[in-house]
Amino acid sequence: MNVRIGNGYDIHRLGEGRPLILGGVEIPHPFGLVGHSDADVLTHAIMDAMLGALALGDIGHYFPPTDDRWKGANSLVLLERVNELLHERGWHVSNLDSVIVAERPKLKPHLADMQAKLSHTLQLDPTAIGIKATTNEKLGPVGREEGIAAYAVALLVNEKS
Repeated sequence: MNVRIGNGYDIHRLGEGRPLILGGVEIPHPFGLVGHSDADVLTHAIMDAMLGALALGDIGHYFPPTDDRWKGANSLVLLERVNELLHERGWHVSNLDSVIVAERPKLKPHLADMQAKLSHTLQLDPTAIGIKATTNEKLGPVGREEGIAAYAVALLVNEKS
């Protein structure tokens, strides 16, 4: 069995007039994340971790912000495509671990829904997807509530190699 690990990171600014979407879940909040797609930092970090494990670049390579096809795109659709890229090469996700960094809103009540959406999209057992939430203790742009960040690690397996 061959295994690979990748890590991912994303951060987006908070702004008015946008929904706050994390892990495919819309969370009630007066501000949402600003970006070309739905700006789902958790899903973006997971995709970058998956792509990085196979040295396939990052999501900007596949879904560039200069391409209007991806304007307002649902990041779960993009995640499904990244998962297909892995499968085409004989790889699949064994497990994911992630951290969302945000001062507000409180994310703990939404983590199980995020886990369910991501596991459904990736066709994984929910126990293979770890999602944690923390604050930045009021430090930096995330601590000042200017944005939300996420980190992710993906372990990929190729049982044929």
